[in-house]
Amino acid sequence: MTPLQFPYTLFKTQKWMDDYGARDMRYGDLTEAQLRKHYHLENVSTRVNPYTLTKVIPFSQSQLMPYGYRGDTTKMTTQQCARILFDEFRHLSRMFALFSPYRHLIDKMITHMQYGNGAPFRDMLLDRALKEIIINDVTDKSTLLRTKNILSSYIDWENKIYPSEKESEFRKLIAYGNLPKFDRFQDNFNGMGITVHDTWATHITIKSIDIHNDYYRAVVYYRVQDHFGLDDDDILKSKFSQFHFFRIWFVLQRYKNLGFKPFITNMETSIEITGGRNER
Repeated sequence: MTPLQFPYTLFKTQKWMDDYGARDMRYGDLTEAQLRKHYHLENVSTRVNPYTLTKVIPFSQSQLMPYGYRGDTTKMTTQQCARILFDEFRHLSRMFALFSPYRHLIDKMITHMQYGNGAPFRDMLLDRALKEIIINDVTDKSTLLRTKNILSSYIDWENKIYPSEKESEFRKLIAYGNLPKFDRFQDNFNGMGITVHDTWATHITIKSIDIHNDYYRAVVYYRVQDHFGLDDDDILKSKFSQFHFFRIWFVLQRYKNLGFKPFITNMETSIEITGGRNER
């Protein structure tokens, strides 16, 4: 038997890492007429009209003119309008991040959209959240537990190797495992559902393995990416479009007069696992 060489990539999603061509990474590609007619984005903000660059008068918000707001006719600059929209964007995000150590992430990510010019985003709290959700998955579809079971079952204990002939065992089990995502009930309120929710691309790698007597120690590395951006399907769903939060987000990103760039969110974590010869 020949030993499998490490690091070894257990799994890669079909979607690519660093995919700037994805639909939710588009920006500044829609006109005012398109936003109003096709996406029904008339009443975008409670503070400002992004199309006329005028403030909204609070007591007349319910009396909307066709294709516009009744409001203060004093013009502001596009930059001033964008600042007001981003402030409202951050304010409205609080309803999705009521508690937990991750509640401030959405504020950071909105600010990164405002000033980051599309640069990738990293934060230690995202790495922590990723590690927690992987470790806390105790179902039979856990990719981490499946990796442990495969190692315990197929290690060649006499030669202290994982045989390359058993490489396919990883692919069979990991392909149908649970990939990390934040779609639990608590993620609707802890800040992770609104910052990440589902994920775009995942790579799982065994970085190293040490086999000694009847035990092994291995390090499993997860690299995960998501996109902080909205595509057409997101805003056309009533469960999203009903909220000013998503309306503002979509207009800030996709309106040609604003065109703030979405960005890639990077998460990674290394998790040490141990097991023994007689564990199954």
